[in-house]
Amino acid sequence: MNKMLMKQFSLLLLLQLTCYFSSGRCGNVLAWPVEYSHWINMKAILEELVTRGHEVTVLISSASIFIDPSKPSAIKFEIYPASVTKEEYENFFMHFFGEWTYLEKNSFWTYFPAMIRIIRKYFEISLKFCKDLVSNKKLMTKLQESRFDVILADAVGPGGELLAEILNIPLVHSLRFYPGYAMEKHGGKLPFPLSYVPIIMSELSDHMTFMERVKNMIHALYFDFWFQTFNEKKWNQFYSEALGRPTTLFETMGKADMWLIRNYWDFDFPRPLLPNFEFIGGFHCKPAKPLPKVLWRYNGKKPDTLGPNTRLYKWIPQNDLLGHPKTKAFITHGGTNGIYEAIYHGVPMVGIPLFADQPDNIAHMTAKGAAVRLDLKTMSRTDLVNAVKQVINNPFYKENVMWLSTIQHDQPVKPLDRAVFWIEFVMRHKGAKHLRPAAHDLTWYQYHSLDVIGFLLACVATAAFALTRGCLFCCRKLANAGKKAKRE
Repeated sequence: MNKMLMKQFSLLLLLQLTCYFSSGRCGNVLAWPVEYSHWINMKAILEELVTRGHEVTVLISSASIFIDPSKPSAIKFEIYPASVTKEEYENFFMHFFGEWTYLEKNSFWTYFPAMIRIIRKYFEISLKFCKDLVSNKKLMTKLQESRFDVILADAVGPGGELLAEILNIPLVHSLRFYPGYAMEKHGGKLPFPLSYVPIIMSELSDHMTFMERVKNMIHALYFDFWFQTFNEKKWNQFYSEALGRPTTLFETMGKADMWLIRNYWDFDFPRPLLPNFEFIGGFHCKPAKPLPKVLWRYNGKKPDTLGPNTRLYKWIPQNDLLGHPKTKAFITHGGTNGIYEAIYHGVPMVGIPLFADQPDNIAHMTAKGAAVRLDLKTMSRTDLVNAVKQVINNPFYKENVMWLSTIQHDQPVKPLDRAVFWIEFVMRHKGAKHLRPAAHDLTWYQYHSLDVIGFLLACVATAAFALTRGCLFCCRKLANAGKKAKRE
């Protein structure tokens, strides 16, 4: 019995020492997630934080669909009652995915306005969730008393930055992208030179012809001035009321200490970054586990003729399947998670994008020579067969995806370790304000130096005016002198 107690004591001491030396101290982390694939990404980071001894609490509404707090987990869940039912929320997403998937993508002028209408519904529900949480005085008091060290929030679902302000704790944003890079540009002040940085969802590469640069400029102007997916006035008003002072969504969002962008240079094209932006794309990827001989994703009744070497699964372990040495190609809808797993394991792709960033993702992979793209609405059975044969039989695609895989693996620090490091860094230093650019303190005209340009133009105009007047004066003097000389 004494030996057992000693072992338990030693184990406890070891855990405490590990926690102490690994990150300075164990922290208390609050998480503000988003559903579906976004949660899969955040969960990977949160589980790693738990492994390193941190305490993690995830805020979810009673309408949450994909996040299941009933499953055994070291992560704690704080559920708040929502004014939206689970059934309403699930029906919304079914319509959300369905509508967006079958939008007519051929016309710029019809596709994006329709997309605005769809995404705006999502932000209307998001605003309800935020209001449900902030108005819950009992829960907000509990969160205040919990003394969290940091909040990790998915920026696509606004609210995390408001919580960070109310609770007075540092904020780390997690983000893949926002249409037109609006959040990154206006919230994070990240620069995007249009001459070689393609606007997200433009489906362009970094090597653009003149007309493609025109197209890129049109996309940028459209997203900046007309693409309003959320009612910004409502969000600004809500944030101002909640904080008791005038503010805006982007101003509050811009106070984030770090932005963990779920992207990397094997996937994206080179472009400028800021010190408080860190690329962590592919952090969820891991070595493959062994698979049975044959896999079949099937959710119906088990066929009587099923062979003994065939297994039926409701969900196939995609990472393990892509990591199998006999996997030759990956037919994908173009989600970021799946593409990164294909890159990680070096599997060429046949892309059939459905909605959101998926067309842009596949455009990146085709530009890098790692995929063939098909259109869901127009492709035939022959097109699909030919595309699969092309990526399997043409070594061009395998060579390119293996090159991308080499880039993904050849990093000084693993992406997941990098993500955890920066979260722990923010906890240790109670923020990372020294990494935030001074651009956050400038007005829009100061940021673009329009006041300086205006001043210099005024100086040049004044000098030109004075010079012109001087020349005219001299000319008149000379002319008068000439006339006088002639008369004499």
